[in-house]
Amino acid sequence: MKLKNFLLNNKLMMLNIVLCLYVLTNFIGGERGIVSYFEKNKLLVSLNKEKAVLIEDLRVLQNKNRLLSEKIDLDYIDILYREKFKVGKKDEILIKLK
Repeated sequence: MKLKNFLLNNKLMMLNIVLCLYVLTNFIGGERGIVSYFEKNKLLVSLNKEKAVLIEDLRVLQNKNRLLSEKIDLDYIDILYREKFKVGKKDEILIKLK
C-alpha cells in the first residue's frame, strides 16, 4: 500500500528515473553509443592504413606507366624483358636474388 502511494505521488520522479536509464543505455550501447564509437574509430584507422598502401601502389604504377608511355625508357624495357622471360646476354652471369 505504501509503495502504491509512493508511486502515485512521485510520478515525475519515476519518469525522470526511466528517462535517465533510457539515455544511459543508449549512451553505452546504442548505435551512436560509446562502444560503437570505438569500433568505428578502429575501422577508420584500418581504412586509413589501407588507403596509404593503395596510394603508394598507385604511385608506383603511375611511374611504371610513365616509363613505358611518354618517353620510352629502354633500360626499363630491358629490365621487364629479363624479369618476364628469364633471359640474359651470351657471356653474362646471372645471379638470382629473392
